[in-house]
Amino acid sequence: MSVSVKINDLVIRFATVNGTGSASANNMFAKAVMRMGVPVTPKNIFPSNIQGLPTWYEVRVSEQGYLGRRDGIDLMVAVNAQSMKRDIDDVREGGYLVFDSTKQLYEELIRDDIHYIGIPMMKLSMENFSDARVHQLMKNVIYVGGLCGLLGMEIEVFEKLIHEQFAKKEKLIPGNIKALHLGFEYVSEHFVCPLSIRIERRDLIGNRILTDGNNACGLAAMFAGATVGSWYPITPSTSLMNAFEKWCNKYRIAEDGKKNFAIVQAEDELAAIGMVLGASWNGARAFTSTSGPGVSLMSEFLGLSYFAEIPAVLIDVQRSGPSTGMPTRTQQSDILSAAYASHGDTKHILLLPSTPTECFEMTLDAFDLAEYFQTAVIMLTDLDLGMNDHLTDPFEWDESRVYNRGKVMTAKDLEEVKVWGRYLDIDGDGIPYRTIPGTHPEKGSFFTRGSSHDPMAAYTEDGDIYAEGMQRLLLKWETIKTKVPKPEIVRFDESIKEAIVFFGTSTYSAEESLKLLQDAGIQLNAMRLRSFPFSHEVIEFINKHDVIYLIEQNRDAQMRSLFMIENDIPPTKLKKVLQINGMPITAKYISDSIINLKNN
Repeated sequence: MSVSVKINDLVIRFATVNGTGSASANNMFAKAVMRMGVPVTPKNIFPSNIQGLPTWYEVRVSEQGYLGRRDGIDLMVAVNAQSMKRDIDDVREGGYLVFDSTKQLYEELIRDDIHYIGIPMMKLSMENFSDARVHQLMKNVIYVGGLCGLLGMEIEVFEKLIHEQFAKKEKLIPGNIKALHLGFEYVSEHFVCPLSIRIERRDLIGNRILTDGNNACGLAAMFAGATVGSWYPITPSTSLMNAFEKWCNKYRIAEDGKKNFAIVQAEDELAAIGMVLGASWNGARAFTSTSGPGVSLMSEFLGLSYFAEIPAVLIDVQRSGPSTGMPTRTQQSDILSAAYASHGDTKHILLLPSTPTECFEMTLDAFDLAEYFQTAVIMLTDLDLGMNDHLTDPFEWDESRVYNRGKVMTAKDLEEVKVWGRYLDIDGDGIPYRTIPGTHPEKGSFFTRGSSHDPMAAYTEDGDIYAEGMQRLLLKWETIKTKVPKPEIVRFDESIKEAIVFFGTSTYSAEESLKLLQDAGIQLNAMRLRSFPFSHEVIEFINKHDVIYLIEQNRDAQMRSLFMIENDIPPTKLKKVLQINGMPITAKYISDSIINLKNN
């Protein structure tokens, strides 16, 4: 096999068993790459059970800064007998397989076009650690030490990470350092190190951080002034509310020790969103987090939010559906169910972040938009963005920022106004004025309802009055289009009449695909969607092109449907680039799909 040296351009996959403690070791490896100044993007591919099934952790290292998932495994750390055959098959030709040579590999697992590197991981662990309970844990650290040597990495970086990880459990540090060196020294003595694939120090990180979207959302909710979080646990959103609780416990405890926040684990998702509406109606900033099945259950109360005009923030960390689907796989398949949640004519604001930094920024915006427009705002992230670490810009909070609570009347306002109706459009923008119950002892709203009402909030079954109210909500929808986040025009050349449009976590690979397509002689413009309803800038971009390749991670081209429903975009203009296998989409998949569409 011919060997060419590749530096800082590789994909490593760890094939382990769920529940064996490998996650922290694998994560330490990704952090070490970042500490060496090289861009890195890890993906945790795990089963929906608690323990025992195969799990994979994929790390892409890219000096060019490409942060999307990439096809082709350069080095596989295969320590799970259950998935060993599949794992070996996934290694690219000329790649490397690192395995535990404590036991010999079966003959049928041998390929003649890859390199095998055996490290007696469990044997080394058992010989050097007397406590049987730590044998598996130290085996994980041994293979990390082996990778350090094989890839020419700096062992001091790993030692520092171990000291940081166990700073509060210092007695664990010596054992982990020992295990690290066992792996490092074994490969140094038995193999030529480094291999043809290597990781060398660079200075390409700047001030970026490595974190996940759920943590960013939880932190931002606290900064946004949320005092109520109600939820029902569901993968992959559970860690979001956990993050909110963690940050509130750190920064939202009064001097007398009392908490000035409330987190409620409801009996189900419907109750969770009901609590959000109740808290919001009474003046609190409140939110919930869920995934697709939760959105389905919350639909009735989302309709109440829309029609009674009560602020609400919902963060939907999407996963593969329908029904239970694949709970631990990513997808962008809640677009239509979120945009039109509930029966009857409803429309909801959608925010579409693509990085943890945008998760932070858009969560802040979500609370302002919800209160300004007195409606539900749904932020659509996904499992990849929510639960995987991403290299991202640091979060920034403007100390001078003032919460935009919208048209909220004070007691003085109520005293001075001659006529006030809860659903009366005074300003011609479709947005009425609201009150918080108890603002005035006699005036203002104290109750609300989901049944038909006139501008004064009185119950009515007069069809004409009902229709006027629904038309006012459409006018408000038009106003919303001017306030939601605008798209990012990634590339625009007037001479080019075809473009790709993408959103969310498709962004990394979509941007990389532009380079692959350019290498194939195909020039495309590009736009990233950031919100729904679509602003004027979005439609203007679409109208300037003859063909749009719309990249989505769902089966039914749901974003494409929104364009056709809301803006009458001809379906022949919107070409579908779809992936539904639950794995983050790759640049090669996008470029190959577009080339096939152009050739057919």
